[in-house]
Amino acid sequence: MNRDKNLPLTETIYYVLLALIEPAHGYAIMQKVEELSSGQVRLAAGTMYGAIENLQKKKLIMSLPSDDPRRKVYTITELGKDVLYADYQRMQFMLKTTEHIFRKEILDEDI
Repeated sequence: MNRDKNLPLTETIYYVLLALIEPAHGYAIMQKVEELSSGQVRLAAGTMYGAIENLQKKKLIMSLPSDDPRRKVYTITELGKDVLYADYQRMQFMLKTTEHIFRKEILDEDI
């Protein structure tokens, strides 16, 4: 498996990208991340805007034109979707491997 230089994503970045499947402004991103993570990830404004700046530099998200100049709206790019999906696949592989080991070694089950 070839590794993407953007992987692994941090939990915060993963949820921000996931939240931006639908375009959103900063505060809505913060709310969506908290909702998607069932309250396990709560972003402070500084953390979120730092993440947004970093994701824009990497071209994983982009800003969209907005009717309100005070609110920037962001969305995930195709590259961002590819990276998000690659991290999802990476985690699925890790989970399958762990389950296999647990069943075989810890639960003493024949698989």
